[in-house]
Amino acid sequence: MSTLKIPSAACSISSTVNHLAFKLRHHRSCSVLPSNAGLLRRHGCTRKMGTMAMASATSDPLEVCVKASVTVPNKLGDCPFCQRVLLTMEEKQLPYDMKLVDLGNKPEWFLKINTEGKVPVVKLDEKWVADSDVITQALEDKFPIPPLATPPEKAPVGSKIFSTFIGFLKSKDPNDGTEQALLNELSSFNDYIKDNGPYINGKDISAADLSLGPKLYHMEIALGHYKSWSVPDSLPHVKSYMQNIFSRDSFVKTRALKEDVIAGWRPKVMG
Repeated sequence: MSTLKIPSAACSISSTVNHLAFKLRHHRSCSVLPSNAGLLRRHGCTRKMGTMAMASATSDPLEVCVKASVTVPNKLGDCPFCQRVLLTMEEKQLPYDMKLVDLGNKPEWFLKINTEGKVPVVKLDEKWVADSDVITQALEDKFPIPPLATPPEKAPVGSKIFSTFIGFLKSKDPNDGTEQALLNELSSFNDYIKDNGPYINGKDISAADLSLGPKLYHMEIALGHYKSWSVPDSLPHVKSYMQNIFSRDSFVKTRALKEDVIAGWRPKVMG
């Protein structure tokens, strides 16, 4: 494991919270306001790979730029789309070099990689690829073993939970229906997992789970902190699904600190 500190430059997005922001774009990438770290950290992370994965993998670790923590130096930040990409690499047992980027002080080379300054960004075949949808599909195409593709007819399952969670989190009116909208989506997902689980594609985890899992993690922490809300006991299959995802080794290794999730959503709540 190695650490490389690189000088950084400044950047910001459309939020006015002091040193803390988290913006979702197309629900696939993250950007933040300045934090106190001001560093880009190179974190070597090599995993043991199975024989078939080894045969298809590149000899060098994949380079991946992800959001750095705004609460603790040299820790992974709270972007669920970055975690989605890291989860995919972990589940495929791919070696990777993780660069923790303080997006509030973006270095010139990072802006050349992606002029919008968004993360995650992964280097594949000597080209930097942005957008977690594009990245995870590229990883599936390049490293098909173990397969993580979700059948098209199952891919939309649970896809509306994240947007309804955000609506409820931002709501200032307890009677505006946003809580019920979230409960409706969770109820539908509960019924689906009851009949088809334990994962979206049945017995094996797939790309849809690796996308939804980090979002449910954010939902649990943010709503618990800002609204003292949790998934009701009447939705046991949602709760068991979350436990199954959150307890996986790949998830534990790539999850954000609770403090970062709370800080990341603060602008949405206060705005």
